[in-house]
Amino acid sequence: MSPAEEVKSTGVSAADIFESIGDQVEQVAPGNEFAHQGEGEDDQRVVEEIESLCMNCHENGVTRLLLTRIPYFREVILMSFSCEKCGFKNSEIQAAGSVQTKGTHYELRLTEMADFSRQVVKADTGVVKFIELDVEIPAERGQLTNVEGLLSTVISDLEIGQEARKEQQPEVYEKVQEIIDKGKAMLAGDSFPFRVSLDDPAGNSWIAPDLRDGVGKWEKREYTRTPEQNAALGLADTETSGSDGVIPTGGQGRLDDNDNIIPNEVYSFPASCPGCMHPCTTHMKMVDIPHFQQVVIMSTVCHDCGYRSNDVKTGGAIPDKGKKITIKVKSSVDMARDILKSESCFLECPELELSVNPGTLGGRFTTVEGLLTQVRDDLHNQIFEADGSGRGGDSLSTDDRNRWTKFFDGLDEAIAGNREFTIVLTDPLASSYVQSLADDPSKPDAQMTVEEYTRTEEEEDDLGLKDMKTEGYEQDAPAAGTS
Repeated sequence: MSPAEEVKSTGVSAADIFESIGDQVEQVAPGNEFAHQGEGEDDQRVVEEIESLCMNCHENGVTRLLLTRIPYFREVILMSFSCEKCGFKNSEIQAAGSVQTKGTHYELRLTEMADFSRQVVKADTGVVKFIELDVEIPAERGQLTNVEGLLSTVISDLEIGQEARKEQQPEVYEKVQEIIDKGKAMLAGDSFPFRVSLDDPAGNSWIAPDLRDGVGKWEKREYTRTPEQNAALGLADTETSGSDGVIPTGGQGRLDDNDNIIPNEVYSFPASCPGCMHPCTTHMKMVDIPHFQQVVIMSTVCHDCGYRSNDVKTGGAIPDKGKKITIKVKSSVDMARDILKSESCFLECPELELSVNPGTLGGRFTTVEGLLTQVRDDLHNQIFEADGSGRGGDSLSTDDRNRWTKFFDGLDEAIAGNREFTIVLTDPLASSYVQSLADDPSKPDAQMTVEEYTRTEEEEDDLGLKDMKTEGYEQDAPAAGTS
């Protein structure tokens, strides 16, 4: 019998599939819960059964595969193995797509019991860490679970062998028991707030967001993989241009008499595509923003896989204070204002219920309209999927769909100029900028307020400024001949 003839289709509703995260994979376990349905029915789910070897008793068991879609994320494959001979069961999850062009780092700050229900996709390349507990779940088999399931698994694993440690290694037993007690207090809701992070160089892991998340609650950051991470994922340069591996580029850009970069001159240099690792070209241009400072605009395009990225970097000394810019957008003229949102900037629009954490969009130099359009498009692709269906995945509930639809309708009204709103840029490095329409462009106009503020201890720590020593560091250097 061919694999296609072994396929069993189902009419189970999306609510049934996603009502309990912990039981999702079990729904494709033995018992033939998925009955045959007539062809042509909507919302079908196809489960494929494959006879495979049981690693416990070495008899033949059954592996069931289910391709499904997770809202805010992407398609995944749920796998469940069961053996009728010995009763052994196992379940895993794998991303249905390929390695993403960038790695992803998520961080969730838990403040209430409801946060334990946040859905989590941990790919086999993802590393989970409960920061305050200082416990890490290494990259291993993929899991579809929630935060409570991850923490419960950690505690259960630590409890294994505790009795033996108590007799043989009392000191180790006490340290492990301290972690177990602290973890149980977290599960009981007695240790809020605390944080959980999920880092995946392959970009296939995910922690569910919520529209009601405020500042510092949920954060997603994309990053370029290191050569070591690419090697661990099996990615490497597959071709080079020339014996030295350098790709020739035309128009390298001129330097002045002192070998300094010339503003508005485009420079090109070879690079490796973070998506496919083929050689590509990165273009760089330094631009002077009037009444602000110089910024570097960088653009990378790969002709092999189509990868594109644009980023803006600001330079100069770190200021003593951060800067907060508030702009009231009332007309199409305001929508055309130039705006620079740096990587370190927090963006907020209270009337639109929009907040963008630092690092989420990277650095962007555009207009107010362009910035809102990009935020809308990026969020819409995450929430309602990039396949154009507009359904938000099979498991997006009616309430969630209505809430997100209302949110996007408000964004569309603002972008179209039919709604007044306020943009607040809070930048601890004072590297963000909004164009002023005053007679003296170096000063704020009537719709803008610019204020300096003292950075918080947390901001100083996040930026690494507490560990930075620029004076007297030579006194800490070891003397010559000493180790």
